[in-house]
Amino acid sequence: MADHKAVIEFDSDRCKGCGLCVIFCPHQNIRMSDILNQQGHPYAELIDADRCTGCGLCYRMCPDTAIAIHRSKTAKR
Repeated sequence: MADHKAVIEFDSDRCKGCGLCVIFCPHQNIRMSDILNQQGHPYAELIDADRCTGCGLCYRMCPDTAIAIHRSKTAKR
């Protein structure tokens, strides 16, 4: 059997540091980095990939399309 796993990808250069993804993550699993991107903004990053459920709220709330969700099949044991 296969299970679908979501992989969240943040584009640090597109992020403007608004923090909407941090606010709307139901698992409090996104934070703003202490490092600044090329535009001088802190950017969003995932805290723990295993805690991410792939709900997509961060993706839907991001006004800068700096978040992508990729789904992959993983073998279920």
